[in-house]
Amino acid sequence: MEAVGTFDALVVRSQTRVTELVLEAGKRLRVVGRAGVGVDNIDVEAATRRGILVVNAPRGNIAAAAEHTIALLLATARWIPQADASVRRGEWQRAKFTGVEIRGKTLGVIGLGNIGTEVAKRAQGLEMEVIAYDPVVPQERAEQFNVELVSLEELLRRSDFVTVHVPLLEGTRNLLNAERLALLKPSARLVNAARGGIVDEVALADALLHGRLAAAAADVFEREPPAESPLIQLPNFIATPHIAASTAEAQTSVAFDVAEEVAAVLAGELPRYTVNAPALPPEELAFLRPFAELAERLGSLFVQLEGGRAGSLEMVYEGEVAEADPSLLTAAAVRGLLAPFTEERINNVNARLVAAGRGLRLVERRVAGSGGSSYPSVVRLRAGDFEAAGTVLFGEPRVIQVGAFRVDLVPEGRFLVSRHEDRPGVVGRFGTILGAHDINIASMQVGRDAPRGRAMMILAVDDQVPGEVLAELSQVPGMSDLRYVELGR
Repeated sequence: MEAVGTFDALVVRSQTRVTELVLEAGKRLRVVGRAGVGVDNIDVEAATRRGILVVNAPRGNIAAAAEHTIALLLATARWIPQADASVRRGEWQRAKFTGVEIRGKTLGVIGLGNIGTEVAKRAQGLEMEVIAYDPVVPQERAEQFNVELVSLEELLRRSDFVTVHVPLLEGTRNLLNAERLALLKPSARLVNAARGGIVDEVALADALLHGRLAAAAADVFEREPPAESPLIQLPNFIATPHIAASTAEAQTSVAFDVAEEVAAVLAGELPRYTVNAPALPPEELAFLRPFAELAERLGSLFVQLEGGRAGSLEMVYEGEVAEADPSLLTAAAVRGLLAPFTEERINNVNARLVAAGRGLRLVERRVAGSGGSSYPSVVRLRAGDFEAAGTVLFGEPRVIQVGAFRVDLVPEGRFLVSRHEDRPGVVGRFGTILGAHDINIASMQVGRDAPRGRAMMILAVDDQVPGEVLAELSQVPGMSDLRYVELGR
């Protein structure tokens, strides 16, 4: 609590509890990293309210957790810890430890995520038949791993072995309660190397004690260490001290992964594995990153040209970008629009909460196909009477429309944006005034709705434009509006 206030990032493992009080004390915190998968020791909701990203390292210990699950499964099948303890006591009771083979048996995997799929692949290598329950995994993904998706009740009835690989949420707490454990065969064996609290420990102990379940093993418990758990004294229960991810290789891997995630956040980039922001596959994230930059700068452009007052923000996604999850881009646009008006740190974690708090209504629309545009993807921002649009070309954001005018603008740097009457001499007068004040023009674009009608000019300049120079430029005949804009700085 005393130390955290001076740091931008906090990295923890499973033992350190990051409570709301810790987050409140961390005035500078931008990111909390969990060197591992589960984040039940972090108050994610409080972090979200404060705009603090929570990242984890969900892939670094996948192999270790899967291998430990298989080890516990084999231990329950062959009574390995019990036989070892017996031999160490000077006994030689071979008949007492007659086990069962796993070859040809049915393994039920609850949760077909990263670890669940790795367990399934290893079990198939041991000639087991694998079935799975996962309410969000599509059939096509299960078929990729030659796994049959079934209901939870069917899985429990059919399985000879059951292994658990779901997170601990309100919907999964005591997922395997007394009623569901009663569906298992008396000869079945259960392994939990996911999270304590998913299996009702009292109900499991009762089933093991009265022979309604042959054996069980757990690496995790509702309270750790589990000194008062009714399971610990049972001879047909095997326990390990939350070590599924504790291999030398896994510890190194999650350390690298969480360090990379935290470094990405501190560098202003989008991390791969966020807990309280849209989690996207690396390839989709790579595709969306320049569009997020574009959306933020469209929001900033609106603020600097129109003043930023808007009751609603409409984001329209056309073409290929419409096929991806737009929430990341909408959050970026909100950040660009609201950042000048609030001291709150706005990022893709809390952008929607901040928008709602300021009465800004968000609208998202996706348009299949090109929407009449010649570009494969277009992002449009509409706020009040203002509209701007852009695309990404060769990985670089480009603004292609401001109001009624078509432009081709890389939204980075300093710009003068004028709206004026289309008449001779305007461009020349601008050049003369800027030259007199030693302000260099890098590029110029002029658009108009009709000859001698309304026109827009965008000048990219190398130097800041002082207020007195803006005042002088505003006096050029025919000038209706002139703004100095900085983007991406």
